[in-house]
Amino acid sequence: SSQYISALLMAGAVTDDGVNVELTTDLKSEPYVDITVELLADFGVDAERTESGYRVAGGQQYRREEYRVPGDFSSMSYLLAAGAVAADGEVVVAGAHPSAQGDSAIVDVLERMGATVAWDRDAGEITVERSDLSGVTVDVENTPDLLPTVAVLGAVADGDTRIVNCEHVRLKETDRVAVMADELSTMGASVTEKPDELVVHGDDSDLVGARVAGHADHRIVMALAVAALVADGDTVVGGAEHVDVSFPDFFETLSALGAAVDLSE
Repeated sequence: SSQYISALLMAGAVTDDGVNVELTTDLKSEPYVDITVELLADFGVDAERTESGYRVAGGQQYRREEYRVPGDFSSMSYLLAAGAVAADGEVVVAGAHPSAQGDSAIVDVLERMGATVAWDRDAGEITVERSDLSGVTVDVENTPDLLPTVAVLGAVADGDTRIVNCEHVRLKETDRVAVMADELSTMGASVTEKPDELVVHGDDSDLVGARVAGHADHRIVMALAVAALVADGDTVVGGAEHVDVSFPDFFETLSALGAAVDLSE
C-alpha cells in the first residue's frame, strides 16, 4: 500500500537513524508516494527512491512557514467528466496546477477519448466541453481512484472502454470494480467484469434513471451522479452524504453548474 510507505517516510525523517523501505512486491499506486516525496521536499525533508524501495535519512526537521495545497485531481475528475458528457458550453476547473498526482492522468484520458479539453498549466485551469467520446483502454495500476469516473465515461462513449490492471481497486472503501459494474448495469449500461479488468460497452449502453446505491463510498456516489446527468429520467443515489469524505460541496457545485439536484430525500 502506498499509504503505509508515505507514513513511514514522513515519520522516518524525524527518527535518529532514518528508515529504509524495501518493497517485496510490485508497488501499486506509485504516484501517491511520488506526491509524498514531493511534499517532503517542499518542507525541507529529503527522501529518495532506491533500487529496492525508498529511503529517508533521520535527524531531519520539517521547515516551512506557508504551503499552498494543490487542487485534488481525483475530485476534479468528476467535474471534468461532467463537462465532457453534459456541459452546455465550457466548464472551467480551477486549482489544477501541475503536481505529482497520478490522477492528473484524467486529462490525458479525456483527450484520448476525443474530448475537447485544454489545460492551462500556468493558470492552473482546465477547460472542457461536451464532446462525442470514443472508447479507449485505460490502465489504472497507478491511478485506481479514476476507475469509477472512467467507467462512467465509457458508458457514454462509442465502442468499448477497457479498464485494465484494476484488481487492487477492489480493495478500496468497497469493491469499486464490482460496484461500478452492478450500478451501471442497473442504469442500463452493458458491462463485462473480469478479475483484473472492467469493460464498458458503450454501443450497447443506454443510460436511464434508476435508484442506485452509493455503497458508503464517496467516489461511487460522485461517479454515479455524473452518470445521472446523461441518463433518461431521474436517478436517486443512496448514501449521497458520503461525499463529505473528500468533496463536501460536490452536489452544490453540480447545482451551480446547472444540474437539477434535489438533496431532500
